[in-house]
Amino acid sequence: MKRGIFAFGLGIMLLSLAGQTLQGQGLADLVAEGATLTKLAGDFRFTEGPAVDKAGNVYFSDIPNQRIHKWSVDGKLSTVREMSGGANGLIFAANGDLYACEGTARRVTSMAPDGTVTTLASSYAGKKLNSPNDLWIDKKGGVYFTDPRYGSMDGVEQGGFHVYYIAAGGKKVTRVIDDMVKPNGIIGTSDNKTLYVADSGGRKIYAYRIKKPGMIGDRRMLCEESSDGMTLDSEGNIYLTTAAVQVYSPKGKKLGTIAGPEGPANVCFGGPERDTLFITARTSLYSIKMKVHGQ
Repeated sequence: MKRGIFAFGLGIMLLSLAGQTLQGQGLADLVAEGATLTKLAGDFRFTEGPAVDKAGNVYFSDIPNQRIHKWSVDGKLSTVREMSGGANGLIFAANGDLYACEGTARRVTSMAPDGTVTTLASSYAGKKLNSPNDLWIDKKGGVYFTDPRYGSMDGVEQGGFHVYYIAAGGKKVTRVIDDMVKPNGIIGTSDNKTLYVADSGGRKIYAYRIKKPGMIGDRRMLCEESSDGMTLDSEGNIYLTTAAVQVYSPKGKKLGTIAGPEGPANVCFGGPERDTLFITARTSLYSIKMKVHGQ
């Protein structure tokens, strides 16, 4: 990969490489100097749901191939689960279990380090979930997740696309948002005060105040963007996935764009210091070194 040239002028930073562009003055404070977008692995069908464990290893889904893969901190690729139920969004719980939104199986699950899979939620009000897509775990161990449906609408029972909360222990599921067109990406801040949800169908990103576990309110629109998966950095900036990775400040100011050769589906910070941005993009996994860290 050829090195690009940083050019500063008129408030714009532009780095052009073969198949990649970094644009926006705000990125100068976020992306490590001289960093380039690197393809780590390829030949997948549709990568999604990157999640980082305590050691900094990154796990991600290949949805059509029904697999969950691991990219280790020493740069090795492995498969940790086959027949994943169409796993999409992933996240690690404090105890090391890997939680997954299994879109095809229409359930939210946890997988213990020994590979044991447990269903946390598969229905609401006696009706099957649509196709769980993305999720976030709060400090109490409760799980917020989005439940849209893409493609065929056969078998849809919920009568809409909503956001839910699984109470810690998996004993109760409540609907917390019921007025979106099609919710998709979801993530909360490390202080558990703000929940961000992407309404991909309405092309808006919303921020909600978390009043207490499973109770949100005071909605404000962050920006008019669609997004698949999302992540947050140590400065509170939010990284959205549209045709490229779009970075916004907590107040909704656009800071810049990270565009690669393939459209991104999701992002997370990983590596031993959590200072590498990993991007799942269609058939590949990419990374870029950052100045900031993940939350």
